[in-house]
Amino acid sequence: MAGQLRVRYQRSFVKRVMGRLDEIDGLNQAMLLGANVVLTLLPLLMLLSALASRRVDDDIALHMGLDERAAAIVRKLFTSTQPKFGMAVVLAIVMLVFWTVGLVSSLQGIYERVFDLDHRGLRDMHRFVAWVAGLCLSIVLVGASVRPVMHVIAAPVLVEVMTFVVITPFVWWTMHFLLAGRVSWRALVPSAVATGVGTVGLGFFSKAYFSSTIITDSKLYGSIGAVFSLVTWIIAIASVVVVGAVVGAEWPARRAVDTDDMVEVSEPRARS
Repeated sequence: MAGQLRVRYQRSFVKRVMGRLDEIDGLNQAMLLGANVVLTLLPLLMLLSALASRRVDDDIALHMGLDERAAAIVRKLFTSTQPKFGMAVVLAIVMLVFWTVGLVSSLQGIYERVFDLDHRGLRDMHRFVAWVAGLCLSIVLVGASVRPVMHVIAAPVLVEVMTFVVITPFVWWTMHFLLAGRVSWRALVPSAVATGVGTVGLGFFSKAYFSSTIITDSKLYGSIGAVFSLVTWIIAIASVVVVGAVVGAEWPARRAVDTDDMVEVSEPRARS
């Protein structure tokens, strides 16, 4: 029985995905991507939200599915005064945009690894800047689409449905755009859908896990405990991005293997 299970696993789709993740060093790539988000993209969104008089902590609490107690703890992490526009703010924006472009380059590198493409790097600087703008727009769209359904009976399900509707096309466009059209739109559909499904799954998990974790960690460690939970959530998002891309890229190979298995099973019957 154990031998049969081992053989089935060796031929399974899960084994191919795990093998591909190992080939591209997927775990470390997800950790690095999550760290880059914490160090670059999150501060940029915080600064832009402050300038726009919009609280980024509310958006984070919304997407993490936090209850009121946990959301209040997260809000304390982002308490700040309204920045005065001046040279210091301009310099901060320039530096954060520069670092964020580096983050986008690392995301492009992940997709290039997944689809076995050469890294284009700084040749796509204009794409990096455009993608950051697209990301900001998608965040606004997700927030605008989710907030109206927050207080209805089926809110948890509707929130994730709206998230899937916005995130999946954005990821689809992201891969095609950052890969400079080197992979067809059709070939990228499985990866986009897998990432969208993974995001929804993470959303339901977050609602069940992070509220109690943030409250408990904040009691044990103070404010830094909530930071640990926030960083964990961001790394989980990065992992969904990497795993979703790999799952979608390996899906056509799964269909081909399943077809071969059907042929192998049917041939002996034909001979008999």
